[in-house]
Amino acid sequence: MMYYGDHMSAWGWFAMSLGTVLFWALVITAIVLLVRYLRTGPSSDAPRAPEQVLAERFARGEIDETEYRDRLAALRGTVRS
Repeated sequence: MMYYGDHMSAWGWFAMSLGTVLFWALVITAIVLLVRYLRTGPSSDAPRAPEQVLAERFARGEIDETEYRDRLAALRGTVRS
């Protein structure tokens, strides 16, 4: 740091204080980001396969089994009778 005789100058105190604040801001930000990542898992913005979306809708009960099978066949390009 910047010393003036046997004492630190005002600029030294300012630089040390600013460095301490920046250090703790980085530490706190890293902890918050880590906790958020661990809570939600990897980014949920990743594109999902259409079959996966269809299976999730079926699991939630939004569509019945017949509609699920028909839409799955349409996605796979097969024809159901």
